[in-house]
Amino acid sequence: MIDEKIFINLEKIAKELVAPEKLNKYVSIGDVSCALITDKGNIYTGINIDTSCSLGFCAEHSAISEMLKNREYNIKAIVAINENYNPIPPCGRCRELISQISEKNTKTYIKVSKDKILQLKDLLPLDWKDVKKEPII
Repeated sequence: MIDEKIFINLEKIAKELVAPEKLNKYVSIGDVSCALITDKGNIYTGINIDTSCSLGFCAEHSAISEMLKNREYNIKAIVAINENYNPIPPCGRCRELISQISEKNTKTYIKVSKDKILQLKDLLPLDWKDVKKEPII
């Protein structure tokens, strides 16, 4: 298991970034924020962008992009915080992104609610990448 102090720090950082703002009638930002820590101990953050035609992205994607920009790939722990300052689980798209960045990320600890921490492998129990490829006849 992971030290709860890590999540206390990540949540504090992420909560400071929550700042919902409507940029215009098509775009809003900052309803969700994210903080992650890598296996090297570096922290990266991000906020969501929500658009009317689904061109935006989740806060997790934003934080992961910052991590990748710094050539890091292995996430030790991650938390997303909503506009009510509560931890929320990553959507399916974010779960898949985390798992595809590095195979080691199946062991990433994710705070999915106020008092529940799971590893990514628990959120992706039937990962398509683990399925043996057999010819269809």
